[in-house]
Amino acid sequence: MMTGAEYIESLRRLKTEVYFMGQRVESVVDHPAIRPHVNTAAVTYDLAHDPEYADLASAVSHLTGRRINRWTHIPQNQEDLVKKVKMLRVAGQITGTCFQRCVGMDALITLYSVTHDVDKKYGTDYHERFKRFLIETQDRDLMSGGAMTDPKGDRSKRPHEQHDPDLFVRVVERRSDGIVVRGAKMHQTGAVNSHQFIVLPGQSLGPEDKDYAVAFAVPADAPGVIQVFGRQVNDSRKWEGKIDQGNPTYGVVGGEALVIFDDVFVPYERVFLLGEWEFASTIVERFTAYHRQNYGGCKSGNLDVLIGATLALAEMQGTAKASHVRDKLAEMAHMVETMYGGALACSYECTKLACGTAFVNPLLANTAKLNTARYYPEVTRLAQDIAGGFVATMPSERELDNPRVGQFIRKYYQTRADVPAEDRIRLGRLVENMTGATPIIECMHGAGSPQAQKVVVQRLFDWVKRRRLAERIAGVGTEEGR
Repeated sequence: MMTGAEYIESLRRLKTEVYFMGQRVESVVDHPAIRPHVNTAAVTYDLAHDPEYADLASAVSHLTGRRINRWTHIPQNQEDLVKKVKMLRVAGQITGTCFQRCVGMDALITLYSVTHDVDKKYGTDYHERFKRFLIETQDRDLMSGGAMTDPKGDRSKRPHEQHDPDLFVRVVERRSDGIVVRGAKMHQTGAVNSHQFIVLPGQSLGPEDKDYAVAFAVPADAPGVIQVFGRQVNDSRKWEGKIDQGNPTYGVVGGEALVIFDDVFVPYERVFLLGEWEFASTIVERFTAYHRQNYGGCKSGNLDVLIGATLALAEMQGTAKASHVRDKLAEMAHMVETMYGGALACSYECTKLACGTAFVNPLLANTAKLNTARYYPEVTRLAQDIAGGFVATMPSERELDNPRVGQFIRKYYQTRADVPAEDRIRLGRLVENMTGATPIIECMHGAGSPQAQKVVVQRLFDWVKRRRLAERIAGVGTEEGR
């Protein structure tokens, strides 16, 4: 298993084609806009070596018997799924932001089971291919960027109906030794600092969409793979200073990118679905269940940090003992623990798939994510409420060193005599960082928008059973009820 430092050095050896602000990025490790995201992913490597957390962050491969990073592990039982959630909360507490490895982890877990099912139906050899790929990923301790979300174009139309056929990733050529793919995936968390991409269909498909029914893996620096790193709110602060960033070491959310596949060649040994369109919906259903499980873990960890920052500011400002502040803090804690409880519940209520993989309860997983999308913005609102308006109006950190006004900044931003004004500003910037637009949008739309979770809940919830429970108790349709 790599350490965080070894992971960072491994990125230097990649020749990825990444663009940001109109310029090609020569080194994702050293670019100020990207380095915080690299640091965050590095935490997932260091946790596996930390004696306090190694049991959560590492596992024994069921394929090789070797100890591996849990981010490359296929859960075999309830304990694995529970440890996954607990690991996510710990990583969220350490970084205060997204650590980018969940999508790739869930892509690995999903393809392990789906390739098994495809082989059973069609006699293909996808599962054996995938197992070889998985062992290599585990042994080399590679960070995988899961790529699922297509541009989609006109969402009222199916992939084959689009005015531009490339608005969903598709196969444009089949060769004797592999395939050529074209298209793009959007909003890809941690893409620019991943070693490889695992590409999956992003929605259910029909027989006319056969060319879009493709799953594969490619190195992040494969010819034709082009990445465009997205902007975030206040991202220019990353090269202007540190205090104003709020979270200078780990940044904001996950550093998303548009990943373009410009006629990329994929050898057959890295192709795990090719035309079996009916399994696209299975991939989506299983992937989203695993991925929605995560949000109750990672976001509760992030919000642990926000609650801590909010409490510290309230204590600095002399409001921590006010009854309304205590009530709001309790409400924040209640929502965070509810999110976490949902992630644990769907893990404990797991089942076994045909290949032996442990599968979360999809109804509870979708409920957990829906709660997270609803509660996360409310927790951030309460943090802003308690912290106060200064969070939105602070001067630049450069004013602290301004010979004319620096003394006044320290004088008027100080609260208690024993609290330096700079400490209050640092915490205020952290609250601003964690409650700004980018984290809220990511929590809302990451792993699918709330409406997507409602669709699954409506489909999986046993409505007839509930109606019959009520009818039995009320005596509806019985002799006693007449």
